[in-house]
Amino acid sequence: MWPNGVVVSYFLKKIHSQRTIFRSCYKLLAIIGLCWLSPLSASAQYDVAFNHYWSLQSFYNPAASGLDGQLSVQGGYAMQMMGYEHAPATMIITADIPLWMLSPAHGVGAGFVNDKIGLFEHKKFYAQYAYHQKLWGGRLSVGVRGGLLTESFDGSRLDVIETGDPAFPSSEANGTAFDLDAGLRFDTQTWYAGFSMLHILSPLVELGDTKANEYEVPAAFYLTGGYNIRLRNPLLKMQTSAIVRSDLSNWRADVTARLLYNGPKGRMYAGLGYSPTVSASVLIGGDFHGIQLGYCYEIYTSGIGALQGTHEISIGYVTELNLFKKGKNRHQSVRIL
Repeated sequence: MWPNGVVVSYFLKKIHSQRTIFRSCYKLLAIIGLCWLSPLSASAQYDVAFNHYWSLQSFYNPAASGLDGQLSVQGGYAMQMMGYEHAPATMIITADIPLWMLSPAHGVGAGFVNDKIGLFEHKKFYAQYAYHQKLWGGRLSVGVRGGLLTESFDGSRLDVIETGDPAFPSSEANGTAFDLDAGLRFDTQTWYAGFSMLHILSPLVELGDTKANEYEVPAAFYLTGGYNIRLRNPLLKMQTSAIVRSDLSNWRADVTARLLYNGPKGRMYAGLGYSPTVSASVLIGGDFHGIQLGYCYEIYTSGIGALQGTHEISIGYVTELNLFKKGKNRHQSVRIL
């Protein structure tokens, strides 16, 4: 038996601690009152940290659902700590759309996350709703999300010295729990800021047929922000973004800058992500025949070699919804690529 999930928590923290890194963040975070932050040490968190967080905004904050008056489908796949056995691999798919039959102020979305780490597998299915209201020359959004968490542990693949130890399962153990998220967001033509809380209920997942083993998912808080910098060349734009995550025990901050080329034949970008104590990331991507493709390589600087970094792929599709009067659905998108 695993009293209060001690063994499960140990394995989760042991594995997550190798891949979750906490970074400092500077000017951009002043938008959302975070300029006072300083670097902290690396620690474990439940949710996956994607380098393409800026294209997965509706996942990190349900208030972004239907934000741009467009149908938006985004996906990502990350292979972390390459070269290590049982290294983490994560897939995510999100989709959101405005409810034009009611009002452009309403948006809905859905998504799926599959995170596999060694013998553990975390899945989440969710649906979300957002309401958008013009305010103070911008737009205020509020969103709520309900989902189902599924936790799995494959005990049949355990390699232990003493078989039959009741502390370790000998077969696959599964469990599910309801999950609740909510968020706020404010957008203007040049910048945005948001706050969200995931796992509000701190769901307790009971594993196995006897439900004797359990794992509690801690509540997590997210602050996001972004600012578009116009350059002299009208075809170029600098897009900066940041995200800070915390479960009140640990935190992580990411800051990213991308140079976007928006020409008559398409769009392309190149950018950098930076972590003062842990990693540096290189990002490239573009819009190819309506399909948005992006790639990121993250190099760890805290004891892991440059070749054992993270490969991350992003793919998306965004289209205008001209269902009614011509021009009615024209919007300035803050989710570019």
